[in-house]
Amino acid sequence: MSKLPCAELHLHIEGTLEPELIFELAARNGIELPYADLDELRARYEFTDLQSFLDLYYANMNVLRTEADFADMTRAYLKRAAAAGVRHVEMMVDPQAHLVRGVSLETCINGVASVLAVSQEEFGVSSALIAAFLRDRSPEEAAKVLTDLLDMNAPIIGIGLDSAEVGNPPENFVPLYEQARAAGLKLVAHAGEEGPSHYIEQALDLLLVDRIDHGIRCMDDPALVERLERDQIPLTICPLSNVRLQAVDSLESHPLPLLLEQGLNVSVNSDDPAYFGGYVDDNFAVLRETFDLNPAQLAQLAGNSITGSFAAAERKDELLAELEAWLLVQGTE
Repeated sequence: MSKLPCAELHLHIEGTLEPELIFELAARNGIELPYADLDELRARYEFTDLQSFLDLYYANMNVLRTEADFADMTRAYLKRAAAAGVRHVEMMVDPQAHLVRGVSLETCINGVASVLAVSQEEFGVSSALIAAFLRDRSPEEAAKVLTDLLDMNAPIIGIGLDSAEVGNPPENFVPLYEQARAAGLKLVAHAGEEGPSHYIEQALDLLLVDRIDHGIRCMDDPALVERLERDQIPLTICPLSNVRLQAVDSLESHPLPLLLEQGLNVSVNSDDPAYFGGYVDDNFAVLRETFDLNPAQLAQLAGNSITGSFAAAERKDELLAELEAWLLVQGTE
């Protein structure tokens, strides 16, 4: 089966940092890693929850020091994503995670953005950048960083909210989202991954987000499921991530097929693919095998990713036409 053309809407660029590149950047920057070799590093990729992943995620980021480092990481992702069938990506970057390490906003943003500027030309992948804020740090710090991003005219299309969810509800960040909305930015937020379903309601009602990242806890509230179906709020689901972080017991028990059956606007994404065992095509492959999804169902998921994106209408039309052509080919194979 040829690769399914899709958009990727839930992708943390720092989460694409593969072990081989970690060692390469460490050598380039003279950084001594706490792992003797690749095998020792990979042995740490067994997570019990979101926090156990975040601890390793932030530790590995230490190798990112220069614009070239951020550019190389971004370029590596785009090359792999293009091979996976991704035709449009809206990636998140975590500025605060780099600022606290003494890496400037300009270094982080310019390194990533320099590659995104030529992503369609070089990889056939249109792209956009979302600045994600760490919900386990203060709202005041987030507001300062957003102000700095706006002052430097950073090429971002929106903001997000990520990191440790439990105990850090969306309601804490209402002023940040008001600031972003006033600046004309798009709004997304992680909600309902490990946190309760009412975090999804807060993200919708208080932050006024355009789409929800994760959102699987909506299943705990039938009225919320009905609302999400009625309003067609995009949910950017990350199956392999949910399994690896034990947000669900197993892939077989993942609610994605049920959400799809109930008419919710769900898409498939990789989240942090270097850590969770797969890129978008890997996620689609395991879903197809586990739930026996047919080409029409796969195309529906891919179509949701395209229509749920912030891409221009013309680009959406191009991608939907490519998807339709893919589906026609499946019917002849």
